[in-house]
Amino acid sequence: MQELGTGEAVARAQAVYDYGQTAIFASSVDPRLHMVLYVPPIAADGRKLDLVVAVHGTGRTSAIDFRDGFAEFGFYNDCAILCPIFPVNVLGDGARSGYKFLEEGDIRYDKVVLAMVEEMAQKYRQDWSRFAMFGFSGGGHFTHRFAILHPEKLWAASVGAPGSVTLLDPTRDWWVGIRDLDARFGKAFRADELANVPVHMVVGDADLETWEITHKSGSKYYMDGANDAGENRPARLEALAKSFRDAGVKVTFDRVPGISHDRMKVLGHVKDFLAKVLQERRSK
Repeated sequence: MQELGTGEAVARAQAVYDYGQTAIFASSVDPRLHMVLYVPPIAADGRKLDLVVAVHGTGRTSAIDFRDGFAEFGFYNDCAILCPIFPVNVLGDGARSGYKFLEEGDIRYDKVVLAMVEEMAQKYRQDWSRFAMFGFSGGGHFTHRFAILHPEKLWAASVGAPGSVTLLDPTRDWWVGIRDLDARFGKAFRADELANVPVHMVVGDADLETWEITHKSGSKYYMDGANDAGENRPARLEALAKSFRDAGVKVTFDRVPGISHDRMKVLGHVKDFLAKVLQERRSK
C-alpha cells in the first residue's frame, strides 16, 4: 500500500475531519465545552460563508441532529453550521440546565459561544462577526437570552419551544425579567439593537406537557414569577413574542399543527425563515 506524503496526508485529514461533517472539537478557551460543525467543502477553496449556530436541548444529542439536519441547507445556501456541546455535569454536580440561563459557576456560556465562533472564523478564514442562531427546547432558552444580551452579534434568531422564557420586563430580575441585566452581565439591554434582529419563534400546538417546565418552590431556578408567562410551551412562547414585539422586534411566529415536542419536525420552518433572511441580507 502506497503511503501518502506529508502534504497529502495533511490535506486528506483536513478533508475528512475539518470539512463536511466535522470531528468534535474542544473549545480552546474552555476545553470542557465542545462543538461540532458542518462546513461546506467549497470553503477550502476560499468560498465565503455565513454562519448558523444551532444550540442543543437538555439531552445534548440534538447537537448532532442539528449538524446533520442543517447540512443540506448549509451546502446549498453557503452556510456553515456550528453546534456547541455543553456536557451535563460539567461542574461535577450533575446539573443539566446551567447553559440555558447563560451562566453556571465560572462559565459564561454566551462568552464561550462567542469565542467558539471567533476561533472557527479564524480556522476557516471567514468573517463571522455576525451570525444566526437557532435553538430548540433548552437551546430555545439559550437562543432568546443570547439575543437579549448580544443582539448586535446576530443577523437572525430562531427560538424553538423553550420551557421557560425571559420577558423584557424591567421590573423583575433575571431570569424572569431584565432589571438587573447590566449588574449581572455587565451589559445593558439595548432595545434598538434587538429590534434590528429578525426573530422567528416556533412551537408545536400539541407541545403541551408541563412536567419538565413547571418551576416548583425551592427548585434551583425557582423565583417569583417563574411560571407567570403561561402554563405550557405554546403559551410561554406567545408571551415572549408579545414581549419582543412590544419592544419593536419583528417576530415571525409558527405554531405548527399536530406537532408535540419534536425538534426535527420544526426544522423546515426554521430553514424557510433563515433562507428568507439570507436572501434579503445578501441582496443589500
